[in-house]
Amino acid sequence: MSDSARPTNLELEVNDFGPIIAGKIDLRPLTVFVGPSNTGKSYLAILVYALHKHFSHKADRALYNMTWGAEEITSDSFTLSQPIIDELTRWAKHTVANLQDKSPVQNVVLTEQLVNVIPAEALDIQGADLRNEISRCFGANDPGALVRQGNSDEARIVFGKSLGHESAHPRHEHFLRKHRQSESKTILGRTPMSVDLERGHFNRMRAIADALSTGSQVREGRDTAMARLLFFAASLARTSITAPLHFPAYYLPAGRTGIMHAHSLVVSSLIRNASRGRLREEAQAPMFTGVLTDFLEQLIKFATPPPRQRESTPVQDFGAKIEDDILGGSVRVEKSEPINYPSFGYRPKGWGHSLSLSNASSMVTELAPIVLYLQRVVQRGDVLIIEEPESHLHPGMQVEVTELLTALVHSGVRVIITTHSEWVLEAIGNIVRRSALPEAEHNGGVTLRPDQVGAWLFKPKRRPKGSVVEEVLLDEETGLYQTDYDAVSEALYNENVSIFNRIQEKKAK
Repeated sequence: MSDSARPTNLELEVNDFGPIIAGKIDLRPLTVFVGPSNTGKSYLAILVYALHKHFSHKADRALYNMTWGAEEITSDSFTLSQPIIDELTRWAKHTVANLQDKSPVQNVVLTEQLVNVIPAEALDIQGADLRNEISRCFGANDPGALVRQGNSDEARIVFGKSLGHESAHPRHEHFLRKHRQSESKTILGRTPMSVDLERGHFNRMRAIADALSTGSQVREGRDTAMARLLFFAASLARTSITAPLHFPAYYLPAGRTGIMHAHSLVVSSLIRNASRGRLREEAQAPMFTGVLTDFLEQLIKFATPPPRQRESTPVQDFGAKIEDDILGGSVRVEKSEPINYPSFGYRPKGWGHSLSLSNASSMVTELAPIVLYLQRVVQRGDVLIIEEPESHLHPGMQVEVTELLTALVHSGVRVIITTHSEWVLEAIGNIVRRSALPEAEHNGGVTLRPDQVGAWLFKPKRRPKGSVVEEVLLDEETGLYQTDYDAVSEALYNENVSIFNRIQEKKAK
């Protein structure tokens, strides 16, 4: 998958996963999770991260590994029937005839006829590996622990490329079970599929087509070529489904202030204990979640200075903009020599020395990881997941950060946030409504179209106990996303009026 390709929306559906009874979302360039605590916002965000972690690292490498033998596909489970052979041959000849060598990336289309003859057995996505990555990200030794408590004994996870309509679209289904083995399966549906093929692999495609021709008189040669071609087509189908997940994702967990303050102590302790041999059983630390482990590992990597570039990228510029416009100073990284981990500091504008982050304000410590990720890690096309970006920020600064994150979306980064802030939601509402104005009237403000933003409300239920996930639409009259925040504000106002009236009544007596 070429980095130059633009990511598409991911459609994700879960049932009985964590506290979530049911939810179906499509992840847009800016996606917002809102709702009361303990309703599954972080659960769904971590699941998105786990899917990206699995498929961006894997990137369906089998797609380009066309070295399988015929025995892998002519087993007793299924055979190369004549309709499969005929359709594969037609597709290969047509595809090779239309390859353009000068193009770095070329779109390859799987026809509806070809999709319909790909056997399900050729579509394995290594469900055990996916299950293990999901379990790792949640820090769960038993994937059954991620199943919603209640009557169900399995969690269902469905994902695929969003097609924007309700037809039988291609998708993967993954099941996490309490008392049985987890399972994955791929459902192709009845629709043409497409995927980008890089130029470096054109010759391999041609080699298969040539083998079909030269081996047509030799049964073994033809079967081997057909086997490779069928697996290649199946890999293309899988790649088309998982295309939105091929870009890296980065997760900034909640509680960043505490993590930034404590990370050096945690790392130095682990290194000190590692040099003493095996820890005693009773002294072993509890297991971290995968998202926290990955975050801590990335903090350690900041000890190594990034390679110098002639010019900064637009994404890096946003990190600098947060420093200039909000922090009023720069985030500094220094390398501690004894155990080679970084120490983080903050240098206000005009100062000749830095403060340790432990002595800086919580606002600085909370935003420091975002700055570092933007300046050193995140690139165009990546997914940045931030829990509670409003933490420790004054409402005015919450609005400023929201504007900057929205502008980051314009640079090609896809952003997912969880939030409890009505200020963040109102700022996003204004950003979307502003897009309806002529550009000359934007007054320098960033805009996003309604289809570029998705807001999803996690609503608690008593029976069955859990939550459901529903899309929240922008109200055209009020310009607000309708959440439970209004109910809280209204209740507080009514209580205030009631208290005032009672005070006045007592004064009148």
